[in-house]
Amino acid sequence: MFDWIPSTVYTEVHYNILLAIVFIIVIYCLVYDLNDHVGIIIISYLGACYAIFLTLYMGLRPLSGGFGDSWHYARAYQKLQQGSDVIIKKDYVFNYFMAYCSKFMDVKGFFLLCDIIYILPCYLFSKRYFGIYWFFAFFIFVGSFSFWSFGVNGIRNGLGASLFILGLYFYKQKLLMYASFLLSYFMHASLIIPIISLLISGIYKNPKMYIYIWIASIPLSLIGGSVWANLFASLGFAEDRTQGYLVGGEKFQDQFSQTGFRWDFLTYSASAVFAGYYFIFKKNITDRFYIHMFGVYCIANAFWVLVITAAFSNRFAYLSWFLMPAIIAYPMFRYKMWKDQYKTFGIILLIYFMFTYFMNVIK
Repeated sequence: MFDWIPSTVYTEVHYNILLAIVFIIVIYCLVYDLNDHVGIIIISYLGACYAIFLTLYMGLRPLSGGFGDSWHYARAYQKLQQGSDVIIKKDYVFNYFMAYCSKFMDVKGFFLLCDIIYILPCYLFSKRYFGIYWFFAFFIFVGSFSFWSFGVNGIRNGLGASLFILGLYFYKQKLLMYASFLLSYFMHASLIIPIISLLISGIYKNPKMYIYIWIASIPLSLIGGSVWANLFASLGFAEDRTQGYLVGGEKFQDQFSQTGFRWDFLTYSASAVFAGYYFIFKKNITDRFYIHMFGVYCIANAFWVLVITAAFSNRFAYLSWFLMPAIIAYPMFRYKMWKDQYKTFGIILLIYFMFTYFMNVIK
């Protein structure tokens, strides 16, 4: 459908579309009243059209090596279509799902279905918790630094994270929530990290402690270096390929643009920690759901900080980063905190997205 767009600029086109939408949203927030019901209905309608377009654009991308692991998934899928024997030992949901789809669906249809599953939970989460302002929250999800990458490259990881978001959508329906978390784990075993974080923060409901854990992880990482990566791998903390990410530094160097202690990514992560601190302790937000999400983010991100020097540590960062949109946006559309609040949101959105644009397009 979009094969007429060269694969060399396909991703860049996506980010430039996002950039145009950001400017439209920011201008709207600065000029118009977001309490104007008619205007919000129009934005909601246009937002639904964009969500459909994004799903098609991402899911029907060209079959090219320019989309990271998509090429490897495509080759594996085609082997399944040719009748290759399958021995499934891990990530059961994803692998059985792929094997089942290969019986009646071509690879482009499979990728489209994957991206429907990837994007839909973000839409549902935004609709449930942000109401008529859902598109603003949804856009923060899709405009996040790693959203595109984990829809076309780290596909299993991305699908697992989206199923976790689906679990948060069912937060008050515990059976469905834990069923979604279980699916997320069997989609990609690394989701055990946010799941454990959710259990810990659900038992110990002290947001100050979450911040202390996150802060403590920084000197521990600087002092320990690769010790933490080797420790977690030796404990069998994650599935085989994840262990490879932790300890296979030289093997994967060429696949990760920069290793070592990533101060730029740490600063990016810290923005959500600061947002949670500000909303909870300065603006006195006592929302149980928000504090629980904040705990998940801090604990899961602290794990990444400990292994930050490992190759492919960006994949561990995503196990917390996928919650950043909710951490940053949730209070701004649920509680009145500032005068001209939506103008403030527009400015925050612009700053948030420009990091994404700089890292993925300019840099």
